[in-house]
Amino acid sequence: MATKLELAKNWLPRYTGMPLDDFGDLVLLTNFSNYVTTFAEQFNCNVEGRTRPMQAATNSAGLTIVNFGIGSPNAAIIMDLLIARHPKGVLFLGKCGGLKSSSEIGHLILPIAAIRGEGTSSDYFPPEVPALPSFKLHKFVSQKIVDRGLEYRTGVVYTTNRRVWEHDRAFLARLQAMTCIAIDMETATIFIVGHHNEISRGALLLVSDVPITPDGIKTEESDARVTREWTAMHLQIGIDAMSDLDSEGEAIRHFRY
Repeated sequence: MATKLELAKNWLPRYTGMPLDDFGDLVLLTNFSNYVTTFAEQFNCNVEGRTRPMQAATNSAGLTIVNFGIGSPNAAIIMDLLIARHPKGVLFLGKCGGLKSSSEIGHLILPIAAIRGEGTSSDYFPPEVPALPSFKLHKFVSQKIVDRGLEYRTGVVYTTNRRVWEHDRAFLARLQAMTCIAIDMETATIFIVGHHNEISRGALLLVSDVPITPDGIKTEESDARVTREWTAMHLQIGIDAMSDLDSEGEAIRHFRY
């Protein structure tokens, strides 16, 4: 019977097209192929896995970026497969919907926790276990944001498996009752599966729509504007943070229970 580690060592290259030894010690995760392409162009490195479920690239400094797709099941898959490399830190660069009237498109959110509304994380821990980032990793990312003269918001993100929910007023009222700052489809899963696999993890989210307002629901046109105006900044903060984490950041240790 194959062990989980044996499966991960075989499946991580199979899903990404990247040899295991080419994965770096630090990893950026994203849902978007253009992030991987931009990364590869910036560092003049190859994009692997163009015909695979996931695409990946690693620069000469040992920083890897992976486009794992959309949704909590895919987030769980990549966080499970990364045990084959067991990186020192993983930062998710995702988009989210703002749930506060003060939320504005283009704002950054560094979540302090995520509510496990997606279901996938139930396969890893009981519902009482909170989905939390690694504090020291987030502390370092927040400093990189401040160094750029930018602001960010903190709060609790709700993670769901639902994609088309904006019409559901009862669901929206429930989100507001839980005082969530934003909604996405991956953060809680990344936090929980990272905790389960003893991988330090964090998330830097970009507000791409504000679905609590009638004209704030994401469209093809509005998403193109977000990509054009803010995603380069979003990606670069992730690159800067993870590139310097190994040399400048505090040591990140995972407690065993």
